[in-house]
Amino acid sequence: MAKRSLQASAEGIRKAKQAFKRKGWTQEYLAAEVGLETRQAIWKFFTGKCIDRHVFNDICFALELEISEIAQPLSADELGFLDIPANLSLDIEIVVKKLRSVYQESIQAQCGTVQILDIAQPIQLNDIYVDVEILEEINSRRWLEIKKFPQVWMKENNCLGVADWPQTRGSGMEAVSKYSKLMVLGKPGSGKTTFLQAIANSCNLGQFQPDYLPIFVQLKDFAEDTCRQTQISLSQYIYESFVNLGIHKQELNAVFAHGRALILLDGLDEVIQSDTKIICNLIRQFTTKFYKNKIIITCRLGAQDYQFHGFTEVEIADFHKPQITNFAEKWFLAVTKQPPAAAKDLASRFMQKIELSENLPILDLANTPLLLNFICFVFQFTENFPPNRSEIYKQILDLLLTRWDEARGIKRDEIYPGFSLLHKIKLLSHIAAITLTQNNYFQDEANFCQLITTYLIHYLPTSNDTAALELESTSVLKAIETQHGLLVQRARGIYAFSHLSLQQYLTAREIVANINHQTLTELLDHQSKKHWREVFLLSAGMLKPADKLLKSMKNKIDNLSRKNSNLHSFLTWLAQKSATVNTFYHVASVRAFYMTIALPSKCALACNQELAILLDNRLAGNLAGDLALDLALIHGLTVSLGINAEIFLARFSALSLALDLKHLLTTQPDLQTSLQEIKNQLPSPSQGGDVLKNWWQANGEIWTSSLRNWMITTRQIGHNWQFNQQDLDDIQQYWDANKLLLDCLHSANDISPNLRNYLEINLFLPKEIKLETGDKN
Repeated sequence: MAKRSLQASAEGIRKAKQAFKRKGWTQEYLAAEVGLETRQAIWKFFTGKCIDRHVFNDICFALELEISEIAQPLSADELGFLDIPANLSLDIEIVVKKLRSVYQESIQAQCGTVQILDIAQPIQLNDIYVDVEILEEINSRRWLEIKKFPQVWMKENNCLGVADWPQTRGSGMEAVSKYSKLMVLGKPGSGKTTFLQAIANSCNLGQFQPDYLPIFVQLKDFAEDTCRQTQISLSQYIYESFVNLGIHKQELNAVFAHGRALILLDGLDEVIQSDTKIICNLIRQFTTKFYKNKIIITCRLGAQDYQFHGFTEVEIADFHKPQITNFAEKWFLAVTKQPPAAAKDLASRFMQKIELSENLPILDLANTPLLLNFICFVFQFTENFPPNRSEIYKQILDLLLTRWDEARGIKRDEIYPGFSLLHKIKLLSHIAAITLTQNNYFQDEANFCQLITTYLIHYLPTSNDTAALELESTSVLKAIETQHGLLVQRARGIYAFSHLSLQQYLTAREIVANINHQTLTELLDHQSKKHWREVFLLSAGMLKPADKLLKSMKNKIDNLSRKNSNLHSFLTWLAQKSATVNTFYHVASVRAFYMTIALPSKCALACNQELAILLDNRLAGNLAGDLALDLALIHGLTVSLGINAEIFLARFSALSLALDLKHLLTTQPDLQTSLQEIKNQLPSPSQGGDVLKNWWQANGEIWTSSLRNWMITTRQIGHNWQFNQQDLDDIQQYWDANKLLLDCLHSANDISPNLRNYLEINLFLPKEIKLETGDKN
């Protein structure tokens, strides 16, 4: 007989037939299970004939039989001929320990380090890895009505709250412990591969499942390495990585048979479409034959058309703030090579900056590890984010569309004939602008497909068959979701952009590419909408020149004052008062200063000096002259307005101190005298609580009015504007519009110097009021 063959013993045949009967299979089915084209070898096996030892082993494993109990015992000479050590031990504990030992370096080489994009040297995995959290309910599987999605722009994170709808987040490692078969789904760059590497690394170091053999397989490599082989199995492919380590195949098969392997299969979506069915079948055969093992597969969301029996599907959750903070601390320590204290300080400044209101669009991107890495990379050089963020978004778009796949040598299938990278960007820009204009962040699949169909008809007229293009549009939508993750399913059949900030950038790109009088007019219609703020900033930064946009914004702001007579009167006073102040501060900062201190305390803008300081940072120090005096008087009036008879005694000292302004009136003795006369009208606290209470009840309102009238007469401040809620809303809108114009000036790269100067000094000063008051600025 051929010495490389095995045959079943009489007792082995009896056990094999019993196992075969329990399975309820036919010989044809068993042949298919072990990858045979005919059942001839199966017949020989059950009749005790000699068959190839590899086929013999596969049949035993399929029937869940121990090879040593089925095969006819071999002589020492036969064992030597087969290159099987005579003293080979198949004691599973010994085998697992042996294989873990010899395979440790290989796993360390595969999974112990990560190569971060744009970073020259690999980073130790444990130096950068942040524990993954998972969702056990897949977002794209939820049945939700689109009308129930919140159409409210969340102030806290500048994006829609649906991404954080209540879902149970759990530890990724706990899920691995809980489920023996796991399909891990995630968006591009969500950390799927790093998660598998972390599992393998922890197992390799004995920190997780120390009695299992970790095996890490890149499914893309598996497909490419075996594409020309007709007879291949996943187990054989894995064994080839052990060949040079002195491991016999029976030892590895023993580990598989006893379910003592931790099989990590990474990147099912990275397998090209023509190979996907083959690879899925090979995985299915392996998981069916060696079902006792722990097996984890990763795949992108939207690409998981093939479902594996017995696998639990989970989705990697977006990073939330603690994870972002942890990642930043690790990143700056591992990448910048600074001392721990300095790196932690840099990470702290990073978090402070990214949480500023003007940087919320960037924070929106930081919930994805791939993008967070890029954001950290940008920040490390200047310890800030550029005011014109269009370049950041451009780089991130390039990262998701091309660079991320190119860096890993992954070639994606063509989305549509002739559909170039430029067409992808134009299509996404087209969709972004339409949906943002409609204020419908969420769209059902049919609407998205209709937008894609319209684009294909107009820009890729390769077919006049509308019905065929409608079918193609579904494929285009799925491909953009799977390959780039720029569009995602928030619920079954309901799509949105993955990040609001990218949708805003694409909208700005569409506006700039098609700028004309009509598009400019349409853009200005959204000037007061908070979720369009980033679009204005990006448009101002990308337009060359930006003069027409900025002048139009100024005209729109000036028109606001004409619609509300109370606002017009208030702004007229503001212009007059600011013009009388003798100061060296920036003229617009003075108007911003007086606007906020003149507002009633119930207004959110009252005494908010952030914008005034932004215009002239000298206002952050000790105020000079008139401004210091007027701020102190407004404070005194506010204290007085907050007093009632019950608390007059308790608040007397505060009121007296607020009006003790001798240090500010040294050059104005007449004002000091007249203010002191008003103070002298107050009773003495030594008269007791009852006297003070009765005095305030009888005279408090009159005294406060006299203080207010004195301030109006002498300093032109302290007016009781009696604004209603609509007035306050219009004032807030006017303030926000001026703030947006100032921010656009900072973002604009191409604007005439004269226009920049004109707009800066005329903030909070409508043109018609400027003419009325004769303001020279």
